[in-house]
Amino acid sequence: MERSIFKKLVLPKELETILRSKEVILVESREDILDLAMGRSENNTFKVAYDTPGKGNVVEATVARCKNGISINYTDPYMRRRDPDCMIISDNNPTDKPTYKENFDSDFDELRQATFDWLENQEELVLLPFMAGGEKFGYEALLVAPANSGFFVGALADLQGFIPKSKIPNNFKPRAVLYLAPPFRHTHFDGKQVVVHHRLEKMHELFCYNLYPGPSAKKGVYGVLLNIGEEENWATLHASTVKITTPYENTFTIMHEGASGGGKSEMTEQFHRELDGRLLVGTNVKTKEKFYIDIKEACELQPVTDDMALAIPSFQNGRKLVVKDAENGWFLRIDHISEYGTAPDIERLTIYPPEPLIFLNIDGVAGATCLIWEHTMDSPGKPCPNPRVILPRKFIDGIVSEPVEVDIRSFGVRTPPSTKDKPNYGILGMLHILPPALAWLWRMVAPRGHANPSVTATEGMSSEGVGSYWPFATGRMVDHANILLRQIMSTPATKYILIPNQHIGVYKVGFMGQWIAREYLSRRGNFNFKKEPLVSSRCSLLGYALESLKIDGQAIPKDFLQVDLQDENGVEGYDAGATILTDFFKKELQQYLVPDLDPLGRKIIETCLRDGSLQEYVDLIQ
Repeated sequence: MERSIFKKLVLPKELETILRSKEVILVESREDILDLAMGRSENNTFKVAYDTPGKGNVVEATVARCKNGISINYTDPYMRRRDPDCMIISDNNPTDKPTYKENFDSDFDELRQATFDWLENQEELVLLPFMAGGEKFGYEALLVAPANSGFFVGALADLQGFIPKSKIPNNFKPRAVLYLAPPFRHTHFDGKQVVVHHRLEKMHELFCYNLYPGPSAKKGVYGVLLNIGEEENWATLHASTVKITTPYENTFTIMHEGASGGGKSEMTEQFHRELDGRLLVGTNVKTKEKFYIDIKEACELQPVTDDMALAIPSFQNGRKLVVKDAENGWFLRIDHISEYGTAPDIERLTIYPPEPLIFLNIDGVAGATCLIWEHTMDSPGKPCPNPRVILPRKFIDGIVSEPVEVDIRSFGVRTPPSTKDKPNYGILGMLHILPPALAWLWRMVAPRGHANPSVTATEGMSSEGVGSYWPFATGRMVDHANILLRQIMSTPATKYILIPNQHIGVYKVGFMGQWIAREYLSRRGNFNFKKEPLVSSRCSLLGYALESLKIDGQAIPKDFLQVDLQDENGVEGYDAGATILTDFFKKELQQYLVPDLDPLGRKIIETCLRDGSLQEYVDLIQ
């Protein structure tokens, strides 16, 4: 690297020391990065390996050059999805997250310096400048990585964007620096994924001790934005957003929030049709009876965000929430695409991309076309549940890049099958209307839900907490709870709904219920719900259920809307599931009852703890 480029960079002293006498690589294009990913050789395969004290040369991942991109596979199945417990805080700023000192009974300073020393001892380092949060509204940031980790560099570049070396501005002063040092997961963390956040004055250091980009290149950068938002009183929401145009040329925008696996990416997809063009609404898991409808013409979808939605104050108009994508590319989970023809648009784009793509956990063969329905096997007969492809936004047709007003904020929950014989919390109907107070409660609890494919296994029902982005936040829960409540209070024209996926009582539905709800709402064109045929749900946490739902002249059976009407559930099964759900809410909400909680938030939580009525929630926020 030309040393003159350093004059443009305002770097922390530790990084200056590391780079002082190093061979440093700055890239100009994606082609440069993909070349790095293959070890800058003509070979079609490359092993990413590190000499590791006590373990010898450890191969962390293999990279295959395919016709349509590069395919990355990790040798350890554990590394193929994000560990939900990977975040550690190492500084002394306020936090509710596990700290380095608590976990390891020592200060982080020694390991921090050891990490710097390891990077300084590498033959070559890659320096990748980017804007966390996007080019126009984002914050200057930097990745420092060993040269053989080119696929990780490429993943971050596609997810967050990057600044070519010829376009680095003068006085580029990073607000955040990511340091990538994979061997330390073996030498210090017993092979576990660990990402250490070290928050300094106007500097957020992120120490990435693993090569799966989910906890660091994606969620780690998300944590940086949340920390900045916490300081400035705004949030980056965990949400997909899509602008919808109906066959009748009505338009509206829906933002879909939820824990990992809650249907965010799916909200921007067209519904999946059967071979004859019909939609399989659901299959009764006991009788195997299937229910279909036929929608000839679907709405036009223009994606806005996939997972991270900036909601900074300068966007807001005082009536509706306004958001913009915080990412440059989308980390699409494609576990539901298990055979050719499942999702033609995504399949076509990934088979014939404008430029080579980056695939993870796909059985890509060097020199062949990487096919997204051929998932890597974790063990014989058991496919990895977290296959991914990174799609740069610029490759997606109809993408909306400007801030948009949100008409409806939906919340998605992965729900298990539920019957009176085996009651569970899968009692949500296809679509529920929530008053604002309940919408806030659901964001405080954010159930991770049933059979989550995105994270390592957890038993039973678990919570992702405030806004469903709490696993990525570094500060205090109460501060984010207050930010989200103020956001809801200041955007009264945005309405709220609740949508399940996977199951509706006894019916297996996948994401079809979500897609039908989206199509139905887009066609009705009126979002105040005052004239809607609604009924109060038996469980007050579920707000209002629909009395009927008709789309393109076809009625959805009423037991898809109100689970207590299903023969396999009835009032008995429904109420047993409602108890499971309510008890879970009460347990999770206790932790928010701290002195700094907004008084209105306290009233909402106390209403839940004493089994308040739906009307009480309605009255709390008019």
